[in-house]
Amino acid sequence: MLASFTFKSLHSTTYIKAHDAFVLGNNEHGKFHVRVTNTSKFELTIWQYPIAGGRHSPLTLKPSETAKVDVDRNTGIHIENNSNEEVAVKLKVRGDVGLSMGYKNQ
Repeated sequence: MLASFTFKSLHSTTYIKAHDAFVLGNNEHGKFHVRVTNTSKFELTIWQYPIAGGRHSPLTLKPSETAKVDVDRNTGIHIENNSNEEVAVKLKVRGDVGLSMGYKNQ
């Protein structure tokens, strides 16, 4: 038996308003990996949120830094902007890309 896998990816520049969070993967899905580059001049915080509840694995991303985040199935990430200005991040997502996307006021 042969199995065939399709490697899927998406690329995006995302803008996050002051005191807002960008939410990626707040739905049922498989594992994914995201490379996040902070292109702004303010620190960002990334949290993993299982859809069953809770949060874990905080990561602080300084200006111009890039981090790779491995995300388990049925877990989303929140990229939080706690600054008083809009920020931008570059996202490269690989794996299951059937992910919900949205914003959440903090």
